[in-house]
Amino acid sequence: MSNVVFLFPGQGSQAKGMLDAFDGVDVVAQTVSEASEALGYDMAALIRDDAEDKLGQTEFTQPALLTVSTAMVRLWREQGGAEPLQVAGHSLGEYSALVAAGAIDFVDAVKLVAFRGRAMSAAVPAGVGSMAAILGLDDAVVADLCAEASDAAHKVWPANYNCPGQLVVAGHAEAVARLIEAAKAAGARRALPLAVSAPSHTPLMQPAADQMAAQLAQVEIRAPQCPVWGNAHAAVADAPDAIRAALVEQLVSPVRWTETVQQIAAAGVTHAVEMGPGKVLAGLVKRIDRGIKVGSSGSPEQLQASLALVSDII
Repeated sequence: MSNVVFLFPGQGSQAKGMLDAFDGVDVVAQTVSEASEALGYDMAALIRDDAEDKLGQTEFTQPALLTVSTAMVRLWREQGGAEPLQVAGHSLGEYSALVAAGAIDFVDAVKLVAFRGRAMSAAVPAGVGSMAAILGLDDAVVADLCAEASDAAHKVWPANYNCPGQLVVAGHAEAVARLIEAAKAAGARRALPLAVSAPSHTPLMQPAADQMAAQLAQVEIRAPQCPVWGNAHAAVADAPDAIRAALVEQLVSPVRWTETVQQIAAAGVTHAVEMGPGKVLAGLVKRIDRGIKVGSSGSPEQLQASLALVSDII
């Protein structure tokens, strides 16, 4: 083991052509092929072309991101990269982290997150829910504003504690709209709605959580080979039943990413690599703890730079 943690992104990091730079890399192509066979559609075409504009739909976004993240981990290992001391994923990324840690087989996981996407989309009718990003206010202030913007019929909750000064809220559309105005009045630097209809990580996702509990009960989960941080409690779950419970709870609980990164840093981790497209988590880590050096893997050049970054700490 080395002093490095793998980080796995969630929805919002996807992009058409996000594997184009890895065209012709066997282990990447094999991973995509496994996903296609498991799901019954052409994952390569979805990621490369997105001709039917499905990549932004939750049911397809989630397995696509899991596939890309898993491909990056496999390529990292093929090239002799260090095994992680710990792994952590943001929302959907928790599944990618569990695959990397050997707790869930990739084929099982890709089916699970496709089901998760469908269940999340069906949990709240279109137009009923929404999400918004609030920048520039303390977390406690936003939490208080959420309570003030909620009433008996329409509620809004903190959904993603991303980093100090950046909190995503979610809930009923009416309450979210009130919260946005209240945040602006309270001095938020920005308060803007997100292009997401499902109010993720709130109690409104309980129908999806119930469905996921039944689905997870049918999947083999093993003890992970390294600690896996869960979103709901910013804590490590290592027993299979505890992992199942954590995956169900994360659907109705906020993502406690700030606390997770703070605890990773407190454990002495000095390096992290974001396994998947984009640099969203790398940016958040820099805002949470600048003592952690963060690499990415969205291109062969970035992957090579990350391999070099951690080579001296093995």
